[in-house]
Parts: sequence; C-alpha cells; structure tokens
Amino acid sequence: MRDGGGPSAPRRALALAALLAVVTACSGGSAPTVPAVEDISEPMPALAGQVLTGGTLARSDYAGRVTVVNFWATTCAPCVREMPLLSSLHDGPDGAFVVGVNYREGAAIAREFARELDVAYPSVRDADGSLAYRFGVPFLPTTFVIDGEGQMLFKVMGEIDAGTLERLVDDVRTA
Repeated sequence: MRDGGGPSAPRRALALAALLAVVTACSGGSAPTVPAVEDISEPMPALAGQVLTGGTLARSDYAGRVTVVNFWATTCAPCVREMPLLSSLHDGPDGAFVVGVNYREGAAIAREFARELDVAYPSVRDADGSLAYRFGVPFLPTTFVIDGEGQMLFKVMGEIDAGTLERLVDDVRTA
C-alpha cells in the first residue's frame, strides 16, 4: 500500500531507468547500440548565430533544405563518434545540411575541438542550455531531422548510426 507521500514503485523504477539511460548515453562506457527514434511534428526553434570555427549561421543557410541538428559536447564519447558520420552527410550530393550545437561548454574548448576533428559542418554554441531546452533535448547526443519547411519530424536520442540517419533523411526528403 502506498503512503501517499511519494511516487509509486513503478514510477520510481521508470525514473531510475530514464536516469540510467541518460548517464549511459553520454558516458564513455557502454552506449545504447540502437538509438531511440521518436516521430515528432513541431516547428524548429530559431537556430542562428556565431559558428565556432568562424562566420555566422543564418536561417537562409538551411531554409528549404533537409536539415540535421545535432546536440553535442566534447566530453560525450557517443557525440564524438557521430561526428565523422555527420561530416560525411553534410552538404554532400544527396546529403542534408548539418548543424551542430555545442552544449554548455566554453567557446575556446569547443572551437579547438571542432578544428582538431576537422568537423565539416557548422556548430554554434548553446552556452546556457536554452537552445537545448527549446528543442526538448533530454540528453546528449540528441539529433533532429527537419524538413525544408522547418518542421522537426524525427528526434533521435542516443548515438545515431549511418543506417538510421540515412533512412530518416530519405524519409524526410520523400515525405
């Protein structure tokens, strides 16, 4: 019998499982082997600003195109593993426009990291986490696939793999 003062055992177990998924997804340890893909239909929050490696990102850079927005941090091993895949997709012949969002790290650290890894796509900073909040990012890495009208159609939580990314981009392109 519940005492009425707190969450039930199933709710506590669910909360603990969610917490463990967050810790695991962005640790150097065992990341989930299959990303969680959620179908969504929401307008993309405004995304513009100074690019870590120089220049600026404006809505006109990706308007009318399939866009992939990836939230990352230098301390997130799955985020780092995704970067070559996202770089190969960015602006290729059949690719999408990829934008990285560096979550709550110093500009110098993020800038040097992006240069060292030769990241092909622009990344902007989310110094205070407000952009992640507006997008509804539960943990890192989280990736969104957006159609040409600016509608977020897919939210991928956890490390994305090539097959999943290609399928989602194709699904958005042919929708």
